[in-house]
Amino acid sequence: MTFKPVSEPSFSLSRSLQYYFKRELVPLLADLRLAIFLLLAIAVFSISGTVIEQGQTQEFYQTNYPENPALFGFLTWKVVLTIGLDHVYRTWWFLAILILFGASLTTCTFKRQLTALRWFSRTWNFYSQPRQFQKMALSAELPQGSLDALIPLLQKRRYRIFQEGDKLYAHKGLVGRIGPIVVHAAMLITLVGAIVGSMTGFFAQEMVPSGETFQIRNIFDAGPFAASQIPKDWSVKVNRFWIDYTPKGTIDQFYSDLSVLDQAGEEVDRQTIHVNKPLRHKGVTLYQADWAIAAVRFRINNSPTLELPMAELKTGGGRLWGTWVPTKPDLSDGISVVAKDLQGILLIYDKAGKLVSTVRQGMSTEVNGVTLAIAEVVGSTGLQIKADPGIPLVYGGFGLMMLGVLMSYVSHSQIWALQTSEGFYIGGKTNRAQVTFEREMIALLDQFTDAPGGVPIIN
Repeated sequence: MTFKPVSEPSFSLSRSLQYYFKRELVPLLADLRLAIFLLLAIAVFSISGTVIEQGQTQEFYQTNYPENPALFGFLTWKVVLTIGLDHVYRTWWFLAILILFGASLTTCTFKRQLTALRWFSRTWNFYSQPRQFQKMALSAELPQGSLDALIPLLQKRRYRIFQEGDKLYAHKGLVGRIGPIVVHAAMLITLVGAIVGSMTGFFAQEMVPSGETFQIRNIFDAGPFAASQIPKDWSVKVNRFWIDYTPKGTIDQFYSDLSVLDQAGEEVDRQTIHVNKPLRHKGVTLYQADWAIAAVRFRINNSPTLELPMAELKTGGGRLWGTWVPTKPDLSDGISVVAKDLQGILLIYDKAGKLVSTVRQGMSTEVNGVTLAIAEVVGSTGLQIKADPGIPLVYGGFGLMMLGVLMSYVSHSQIWALQTSEGFYIGGKTNRAQVTFEREMIALLDQFTDAPGGVPIIN
């Protein structure tokens, strides 16, 4: 007895997947409606990431987005933290939308834009039948004419000309057909830059007193692969922090004199930063963002200079900093010192909370039977620190996108001509500036038909 081998199914799993990819997935990704929907979703969630403060503490969201009453009836702190609206740009679903939009753009580019260019290359096969000209929106039929007379007229108008026997094809403004492809490529580069920044970038905040050196530690938002971007081989020293005030006593500008130190403690860079003028070093940017009062240095009678930290007071009004200064060795008595800015004026209160004196930086006052001399009010600079390796790609993508948009405004004009024994046929079309192209065609035909009996018939 013999057995015949069972034949394999005509459609294997790989063929089924290939069929699904070509027939179902590719048309879906290339659908303009899907691209528009994804673009709107990206815009909406980007706006939410701008409106809702990013990277704050849970207490902050509990205070600003309470459960009763909920903002818009549904937006509470639990919703914000559960969905990830506190770090929108690093959530898996936002990155998934970006990737899906990038896949849609890529599919559209290969299926529509590059296909259009391949179709354009096939037009170099020329038109060989008079009926092909009759289907064109702008065409003319002449009793007689020659390609040799038409070519110089097209050359004056900067057309690129291709001739094959009695057939002619000419075009100009090909850059206008390439422009949309450049725009798509620019958008893909921008998306890649955004994804790289989300995955490898980080945000940090540091409050550093004048004279201290720090390394970046206080990171409040970072991508899953941001560890390689956090600097470990250099640190920053705050040489000095100061504030310029207006004549009315309001803050005019913050300044921080910063030095970048290598591992040996040698200075490799030094800059004075202020608001809108950051320091950049090895892909990390340090912005001037905030300030505080760190400490007060003082002397009691003939003591050496002492230093006590000052803490911000929760008053519900303006910003105040205070500390308690003992006036007896056994710490049984003391005074409270309060400051509101770095202009050097301090308020002195006794144990009962009564204002007993004021003193300026560099001066002294008598209080509780001792002489209190204020040597210096030490300020802290508040730095916001950011690293985003995707920024060059994003900027490059935007620049390329602007170039692509300008290229897209160039009209791509095409002209065909056919010389036969029955007559001479000419026609053309353009993808934009239709009126201008019609005027150009009429002027071209006027010059071409100067001979008697050469009046064209415009379809």
